[in-house]
Amino acid sequence: MRFTKGKSDQVQSRGVFAFHELPDVLNLLMPPWEQAHVVQPAEISAVGSQAIIETRVFGPIKTRWVAQHTVYDPPRMFEDVQFKGPFHSWRHRHIVEAHEDGTILRDEIDYEPPLGFIGRALAPFLVQKRLQRLFNYRHEVTRRCAKGKRDEV
Repeated sequence: MRFTKGKSDQVQSRGVFAFHELPDVLNLLMPPWEQAHVVQPAEISAVGSQAIIETRVFGPIKTRWVAQHTVYDPPRMFEDVQFKGPFHSWRHRHIVEAHEDGTILRDEIDYEPPLGFIGRALAPFLVQKRLQRLFNYRHEVTRRCAKGKRDEV
């Protein structure tokens, strides 16, 4: 399955990429409603580094999500893959493209939900909806921080 979120803005692509290289970027990008905790941040420039997040999947059910950085191509793209976590598989590409009006930030996520056929049937209602809300928030935070308005986050 695939989720894609793209947003263009009038900010420099190097600023958008540099924002994602900040050591506390995962904390900044975590919406308050997610009830997630960053146990260990990853350094995106270090291929093989791992981020560890404790998050709630459904209600009180918690899981530990380990994402490993597998590609680093500044200032255009970096990628992380789920090493351990709630999905059967997860590959997330963060793509930053310069264009005449600024930058396009595009997140492309290829994933396979748990629970086989049941997970695939429920994904449009549960996973896709949650991802849309999460990445709406993340793109707004990225826009503000890339414009130097981190105190507004």
